[in-house]
Amino acid sequence: MQKEVILTCALTGAANSVPKNRNVPVTPKQIADDAHDAASAGAAAVHVHVRNPDTGLESTDPNLFREVVDRIRDRGTDVIINLTTGIGVTVAFDRNDPSRLDPKGTDFWPPERRLQHIELVRPDVCSLDVPIMNFGEEPFLNLPEHVRVMARRMRELGVKPEIECFDLGDLWAVQRYIDEGLFEPPYLIQLCTGVRYGAPATPRALMALVDSLPKDCNWGAFGIGDRQMPIVAQAVLLGGNVRVGLEDNLYLAKNELATNPKLVERAVGIIESLGAGAASAAAARRRLGIGPT
Repeated sequence: MQKEVILTCALTGAANSVPKNRNVPVTPKQIADDAHDAASAGAAAVHVHVRNPDTGLESTDPNLFREVVDRIRDRGTDVIINLTTGIGVTVAFDRNDPSRLDPKGTDFWPPERRLQHIELVRPDVCSLDVPIMNFGEEPFLNLPEHVRVMARRMRELGVKPEIECFDLGDLWAVQRYIDEGLFEPPYLIQLCTGVRYGAPATPRALMALVDSLPKDCNWGAFGIGDRQMPIVAQAVLLGGNVRVGLEDNLYLAKNELATNPKLVERAVGIIESLGAGAASAAAARRRLGIGPT
């Protein structure tokens, strides 16, 4: 078990969660304010999606990403900024003719488009999803060649990829990409558990994932919903880093709505109760091999 745990707060996510919890940040100002408050509570990094300020639904507008990041930077918040690239990865099939895609449900982009906000903003870190899996009722597709294109461009931009893995096969693919020279050590890997239909958020599943990690990596894990804090404890005990936030869980307890700072405070308490501490942003940067914002 390491003594300093890198804690990431996933601030808002892409799901239509605003009607379920009024504390989910929507506007760039709200998201940036939550980033500051999460950092003050102990988060070394924030994971950022953006939302349409008028509807509260997910947005992919590069200018909204830029506004959020500019607000965080202008305020001087000492936090690692991690932007999502998990956009443009869904397809839906015509139920009457499965050989055809349903354009109403398909949102599938070339890799260059998935990186347009990364090109614009140049964050410290950005996510890089690996899986091809069923995500609810539709496929979630990260084609291997798209992963390769994005990994190469991230390296050129000097943005560290957070490699997101949802099951054991994803780690098999990651090792192949490492063997191809696509990633530079120390690798940054996020183990995503409890996402239907990936690895469950259980001790045995998490241990199986950890046992399959490549050498020379910094890894973290998160669980969905009421599995969020149990996975925090398990990840810390296994030597990993952790992620909490309203992207993954909306409640502190039954019928008690969460906020991002409160979830960070709860996670810090778990980390400290296990004899470790939450790493500062500066310490996290040194461990991950990234420079200052």
